[in-house]
Amino acid sequence: MPENRSVKAALALIEDPTKILGMTVGPHADVKPGQYIPKAEAQSHPTLSFDAASPSATYMVVSLDIDAPFPSFGVLGPILHWIQPGLKARNGQLEVTEPFVANYIGPAPPPGSSPHRYIFFLYEQPEGFDGRRYAPPNGQNLSNWYRMRYDLDAWEKEIGLGKVLAVNYFTSN
Repeated sequence: MPENRSVKAALALIEDPTKILGMTVGPHADVKPGQYIPKAEAQSHPTLSFDAASPSATYMVVSLDIDAPFPSFGVLGPILHWIQPGLKARNGQLEVTEPFVANYIGPAPPPGSSPHRYIFFLYEQPEGFDGRRYAPPNGQNLSNWYRMRYDLDAWEKEIGLGKVLAVNYFTSN
């Protein structure tokens, strides 16, 4: 399993209320860190907001399930659930303005699993980032093969991401 030091560092941001990424997941508005959301209600990507977002900046969100396939046996994890570049602050939300790099997939823990943690990391998007370079061709969905054992540290280094600006997560099974 990749070490993913940035996951541990980002989760520590939750202690600072100004670093919590605003999320609406299905019918659940203002999701609190660790809130339980049934998987059937989280199959569409969340609506995001960040109070400190600048209207002149562009942001990117990355989402991981860090408990796959089971929280006590994370040999496949983390699993990549979403990479969405091109987020712009408009009307109090972060609106999508570019195609995804990795399409959103909702929670799908195996039967009998305890709840998994689905974490969302917000970054400022690097200047000149071209998501088409990293996305599957023609807007296709990203294969599950490329989602397993996802190395967030390597992604951050490869594209020159800075520190995580905000983070939030929900649990689901």
